Parts: sequence; structure tokens; C-alpha cells
Amino acid sequence: MSDAQTPERHQRLQVGSRGRSVAPSATSNADVEDVPEFESFEGMIVPRGPGFLAAFLDIWDLDVMKDRRDVNKQQHNTVAYANDNLIVRRAQEFQIKLTFNRAYNPLRMPSSKLYSSSIPLGGSPQASKGTYIPVFPSEERNKSWKGRIVDTNDNVLTMGITPTPDSIVGKYRLYVAVQTPYGIRRTKRDPSLDVYVLFNPWAKEDAVYLEDEAEREECVMNEVGIVYHGAYDDISERNWNFGQFEFGILDACLFIMDKGELPITNRGDPVKISRKASAMLNCRDDDGVLVGNWSGDYMYGVAPTSWTGSVEILLNYGNGGVPVCYAQCWVYAAVFNTFLRCLGIPARVVTNFFSAHDNDGNLKMDIILDENGKVDRDRTKDSIWNYHCWNECYMTRPDLPDGFGGWQVVDSTPQETSDGMYRCGPASVHAIKHGMICYPFDSPFVFAEVNSDVVFYQRNRDGTLIPVRKNTKHVGRLVLTKAIGTNGRREITEAYKFPEGSAEERTVLEKAELYGCQRQRVDPPPADVELILPAVEVRVGDDFAVTVELKNLSGKSRTLDLYVSGSVVYYTGVPSSEVIFKRHTLTVEPKSVAREMIAVRADDYMTNLVEQANLHFIVTGKSRETGQIATAMLTVAMRKPKLTVKVSGSPRVREEMFVTVEFTNNFKFDLKDVDIRVEGPGVMSPHHKIQRLIAPGTTMSWTQSFSPWRVGPTKLVASLDCFLRQRTAAGNRMDQNAELQQLRERMARLQAENERLSGSQGDDAGGSGP
Repeated sequence: MSDAQTPERHQRLQVGSRGRSVAPSATSNADVEDVPEFESFEGMIVPRGPGFLAAFLDIWDLDVMKDRRDVNKQQHNTVAYANDNLIVRRAQEFQIKLTFNRAYNPLRMPSSKLYSSSIPLGGSPQASKGTYIPVFPSEERNKSWKGRIVDTNDNVLTMGITPTPDSIVGKYRLYVAVQTPYGIRRTKRDPSLDVYVLFNPWAKEDAVYLEDEAEREECVMNEVGIVYHGAYDDISERNWNFGQFEFGILDACLFIMDKGELPITNRGDPVKISRKASAMLNCRDDDGVLVGNWSGDYMYGVAPTSWTGSVEILLNYGNGGVPVCYAQCWVYAAVFNTFLRCLGIPARVVTNFFSAHDNDGNLKMDIILDENGKVDRDRTKDSIWNYHCWNECYMTRPDLPDGFGGWQVVDSTPQETSDGMYRCGPASVHAIKHGMICYPFDSPFVFAEVNSDVVFYQRNRDGTLIPVRKNTKHVGRLVLTKAIGTNGRREITEAYKFPEGSAEERTVLEKAELYGCQRQRVDPPPADVELILPAVEVRVGDDFAVTVELKNLSGKSRTLDLYVSGSVVYYTGVPSSEVIFKRHTLTVEPKSVAREMIAVRADDYMTNLVEQANLHFIVTGKSRETGQIATAMLTVAMRKPKLTVKVSGSPRVREEMFVTVEFTNNFKFDLKDVDIRVEGPGVMSPHHKIQRLIAPGTTMSWTQSFSPWRVGPTKLVASLDCFLRQRTAAGNRMDQNAELQQLRERMARLQAENERLSGSQGDDAGGSGP
């Protein structure tokens, strides 16, 4: 039977729990089962008529003190949330005010007394599971959350409620009940009284407690961050609006856990939440938040390089659960960072430069050379990402021995499966540094990302591989995150690994091998000639030169046959096309250095550029005298033109202001279909505009009005994204032919999808959609 006849094959199979348990497992915070306003005692005969409770204490008003100026949000550090409900943090008291129809005095009114505040969460709430919580005004009756009477004034009573340090994180429904001789009398269901309970990094008893106030301010409260990218020796910065306090973001984060069917009872554990979220932030297994795309074709969504923040992405996903297009590693990490900070888990985005993607766990990236020393592109399959972004979140690890808590690596970019799903972490950073990769979760994979070797092999005619060069310092060259309280960089490489070549580093590698991360022993003979490629700074569209340096360490002259290969690569290290290949012969005198300049013209690479504009050079040389191989690699991150952002107007809440985005096209060719975006937390929701054409030498200017809705310092983040068109007439014809061919392919896919949906059983009935 064809796919056209069975579209349900593409849907997740849903089965019930009937026959396995009395009630289904609660996996949604959105489930609402109202508690009855009056619940009679068992066996009690209740008088008829609506007025039989008039003689007993009644609650006229319930005030949860949810205003920004009230004590609750002020003390719980939740003032910034754009949410009208009360938002509090666990392990810390919040207050509610009750107004009765008469003065409350339990000693004089034994037949009518305050019974409890009941706080259910999710469907089928149960006290034994922590989803139904009765809170009494006397400490001796409380078994879970604490309650106490803070103040009484005539008929107004102030009650303090303290959630436990391990309380479930989510949205609770709040009721207050009065006990009468006939039963329990409760307040009516009122969604405006719902209470959000979050993690509390300010409370020592909480699993996410972070002692350093400055670090806590940076990793929980800061709404705008910096994501580092580019190359190790040419680092670029990308500003990002995390927007964890923006309207609708908290509900979107709770929806993500609902969509992932994370049991309500697991939502008090940051380990379980972060692991589930690392899977849910990508859509590979469970229709998660983001669709990954590294192809360069983004017709059906937004290019990853266009996004300026997480707000639009999370709101779109929370409005129906449809995955958002498109993402790459820094988008996954930035949106994941919003999720974690919104729930109160300290988190930061981390960038690892020259990050290995180890498929087989041997801590080795293999580059194959032919018998002449030239790179064999067909047989070289391994690649090293110029950079890779992941997250660190701060928490205790009660499932691990003491000392392995603190910062944990979590990664939502779908690279390899973990327990059958595309997810990674949480993995203890301390465990990674000390080679204790036996501890969960996914420590071996992260260990390999920062510790793999790059090994060059020479392939003989009989197919055998002989190791000729090894570089132990290339992978995991630099690990960066944003500095605390400033816009500077903070290097945290030492948190992941000991210095290369140190005694501690060797001990760690031996320990990692002991726990199953097998590093293949490769010891090629030392060469007496070193090959060096100095870093070079290049703007997109410029001609430049790569300098090849040969350093002769021997006492004899050496002549090397050099192969210079330059390829356009994606930032993941995957080559797109080879744009430069040159042969050179260079002689270097004893104990001296010889240099050769390799000219690279813009015409060589501009017609083949892919997004993020990286060029990767591999130079290999074989000595005629000794047969030894010398190698070097260089990544050139092409610099882009600057974008100018200017703000004008009076910086006051609810008064109109203006932001102007300007860009000058310094290229010699047109820029078409330019996507401009701008947003800022607390002041401006995401806006974007398509500029159809920016001619060479002209300046584009776009002014957008906005009105801030929140007091305090903030930032605006803007981006400009455009696919670089080819320059020559032949290139333009190639571009048009390629676009035409792509259009034909898309039309064919759309036609096949339409036929499939309409039930056609023609030749294309089984085709997949776009």
C-alpha cells in the first residue's frame, strides 16, 4: 500500500493507558479539572436550599498580590515577566490576602474555620504526587508546602505560603477553603488567580542555587546576550535577544514540556527538564521547536542567519506546536537558553572553536592524502566544525558523586542520538575535564568534541593507510562564553580540558580510555620541516593572499612539492566546492624559513560562496629528500559589512521612539531580497522588512517606530541577511539556470504532494512534500 493511501503512517501512534492504570499519566500543565465549590463530608446530611451556609464564614475576596509593585514579585525577582498572573519561586514565601464576611478568629468560631489553601496542578491532581497541595495556616498541619498567618486586621487576613525546594515547576490553580460542619466551602475557579512556580537560583535549598550574585544576574536575568562564531583566530559576535520575560514566553516554555509529554511529576527536577528540552528544541523525533537546515535553501522559512532573538520563534511554536523553520547550532543554543532562563535555571551559551563531531568515538579526525601528499577529497569523510554552540546550565547532580554538580552541558542541535533520540546532556563539565565519562549523560560525545586529534594518513596504491602527521592541539582550541556583566568575552577552555601536553592532560586521556572512550594510538615519525599558514583577515568580495611558510629544522636543504587546496565550506566543516588548487615547489635552506604567497581572487570564490562565507585551506607538502609529509590548515572567515542602528526619541515608557537601520552596499553587484530584522526586550516586538534591491554603492535606510512598555536599561538587536548573488554575466546565467531548475523541482514536489493528499495513485502518488 502506498504512502498516499496511508497518510496516518506519518503520524505518531497514539494509544491509551486503559488497562494499565486507573488514571492516565498527567503530562500536561494545561489540563484543568475544577475542584467543586462545595464538597460535603462523607455521610453528612446536607440541608436543602441555597442559604444553608449563610451562617458560616465566607470568603468575599482573594488577593494574590500579583502587581509589580506588590511584595511578591519584588521579593521573588519576577517583576520583569510580562505576565498578569502571580509568578513566584520555590523555597521562598509568598503572600495572599483574604477578605471575609466577618472578622476571622478561629478560637471564637470553632464551627467555621479557615481550612486550607489548595493548589492543584495539571490533570488528576494527587497529594501523593505533589500535584495537589493543601496548605494550612498552622505549621503543625502542613506536610508539604508551609503556611502561616502573617497578619490579621478585622476581616482581612494575610497568609504566607512557602513552596518546598523541590516543588514542581509550572502553573498552579489556587483555591481557598473554609471548613463548615457540613463540608468544605471553596472559592470559585478564577484563572487570574493561577500561580506560576519557578526554579529559585537565589535559594540555597533549590537544586539550581547559584551563589555568585553577579553570575546569577548574568545567567538568569540578562535578556540580551552574545553568541560567538566565526573562526578561532577571527572571532565574530552575534547579539541575541533571549527575551525570557516577554509576553507569552513563559506559557510557551510550559507548552514545550506539555508537547514533549514530560510527566508533571518530573518537572521539579532540572536534570529531567533539561534533558527532555534538549530533545524538544529540535524537531527530529517529536515535532519539537526548530527545524534544522544546513542546505542554504530557506524558501519555506527564515534563514538561520536572519533571526535576531528567541521571542518570535517561541511564540510561533507555542501557538499550535508547529516546528519553526529554520535553525543551525547557534539558533538552537540561543532558544534553549531562553527556555532555561525563563524557568529559572541559570544558563549560558557556549561556543567551542574547532569542534569535532566524533561519529565512532575514537577521538580522531581522519584526513586522507594520496601517495603524492595531495588531499583525497573522495576518501576524507571526517569534518571539524569551525565552531559549535551548546548550552551550560547550573544545577546539582544528586545522581552523581559529590563534586560533579555545577555547570552541565546540554545541546539541542541534532547531531547524534542518545538513548534513541536526538538530544545531548546534561553532562557534567567537571566530569568531562577529568575524563570521568562513565557518568550520564553523553559525556563521551562532549569529551570528544574538545579532545579529538587530527590525523593525516597517506594512502598507498594497495589501499593501506600510513599515519604521517598528527595534530593534537587543533580540536577544542578555544571555548568562549559571554563575560559576566559586560559585553566582553570569557574564556572557559580550562573548565573543559587541562593544557595540551601537561601531565594532567595525559592522565585524563588514560582515564577516558579506561571508561570506554578509545583513542587510537597514532605515532607518526617526526618531520624536520614545519609548514605554517598565518591567519589572514578578509572582507567578502576582496582579493587576498595566503602565505605559506616552510621552516627547516634540519641542517640540510629541503625541497618540497606543495599542494594548496582552498575550498568553500559550511561552518560545519563540510566542503561545498573546491575553488583553488595550485601546485608549488619550494626549497628551504638549512635552519631557515622560506615563504610563498598564494594569490586568491574574489572571482575564484564569490560564485561559490555559501552562508557564513568560510574558506578552508589545506596545504600539504612532500619532501623530495626524505619523503616526509608536512601539513597545515587554515580557516578564513570572511568579514561582512557593518550594520548601523540609531535610536531617536524620548526614552520614556509608552512614548513613541524610532529606530533607524542603515546599510551601505560596498560590493560591486546588487543585493536582492534583503531581510532586515530588529527587536528589543521590553521595548520593541520583532519587526522585519524585505528590501528587494540594494544597488552597488547605495545606502538602505529603514526607520521603524516603537513604544517601550517597561522601565530599565535594554538593547535593540538588528540583523541584515542576504544571499550573495554571483557577479559575472556567466555567473548570472548560471544563477538563473540553477534557480529555474530548483523551481522546477519544487513544482514537481508540490504536484506530487497535492496528488498524494487528493488520493491519486499515479506514478508520483508516493512523493514527499516540500
